[in-house]
Amino acid sequence: MPKPLTDAALLMRLRTRQLLLLEALGREHNLGRAATALGMSQPAATRLLQQAEDTVGVPLFTRLARGMEPTPSGEILVRFARQSLVDFRFAREQMAALQSGLRGRLRLGSVPGALPQLLGPVLAEYKARHPRVAVSVLVETSDVMLGLLERGEVDLVLGRPTERHYDDELEIEQLLAENQVVVARSGHPLLQQQGEPALADLVRWPWVLQPPGAPQRNRFEAALAEAGLHVRLDITETASTVATTVLLEASDMLAIMPASLAAHYARLGVLQVVPVELPLQVPPIHLVMRRQRELSPAALGFLEVLRARVNAGPPAAL
Repeated sequence: MPKPLTDAALLMRLRTRQLLLLEALGREHNLGRAATALGMSQPAATRLLQQAEDTVGVPLFTRLARGMEPTPSGEILVRFARQSLVDFRFAREQMAALQSGLRGRLRLGSVPGALPQLLGPVLAEYKARHPRVAVSVLVETSDVMLGLLERGEVDLVLGRPTERHYDDELEIEQLLAENQVVVARSGHPLLQQQGEPALADLVRWPWVLQPPGAPQRNRFEAALAEAGLHVRLDITETASTVATTVLLEASDMLAIMPASLAAHYARLGVLQVVPVELPLQVPPIHLVMRRQRELSPAALGFLEVLRARVNAGPPAAL
């Protein structure tokens, strides 16, 4: 029997045009549309798909009445092709940054709660040291950020690992633990009443909450259920801290924020903390990176500043 091909030999046979077709087919689920997207004829696309299947030795797509669906093996190669495109795009951005006189590009993902005590001061120090690095920051909930990390669209994340993310896939390092608090606009009726409000008092008010799937949202709903408060809340959903703050200022809505973020808005005179004990345990903020992926020099420099700041003292002193 012939010896099986090495990864390098097999990859040499799997041409770039075939990978691009697999990515387009995984997106379009239609051979004609995929061919059009790549500027080729449908017969040429059919030949490329057949050649790719012959190369790997397994069917990659199944023809259905209304299109095409990837087989399990096809799904794996579609993900590989998609990741290859992301990596190539990142490489081009890095080269463009060098040509424009910068020192690389850094793509950060963060949850809102990491901004006041971690990302804000760390990034300010980092940019002072490395002004020629082009930095982009995406702020979203942890589940969204970790999805971007898996696809290689951010270099690292300051967030909270979810139940479906594991140490064998990600490198996870704890950074900051803090309480969650309820916030409202200054002058909210809850802040005017005598005595501290109870949890049961809060459910009568409208809320601004993160979308389902966010760790904070999941744990808040679980805390209400554990307290025996099985009520349908009036909820406006957003992951945006700016949108949340604007909605709170303009209404009697309530929201949940990390204590440091709430303190930031309290200093600005925008929001106040509602004095209620919130039985809500949200996991600490972690540094999350992909295993098996080499960080760029720009990302390694950011880690150096981040870890130095965290190691300088307890999180409360950051």
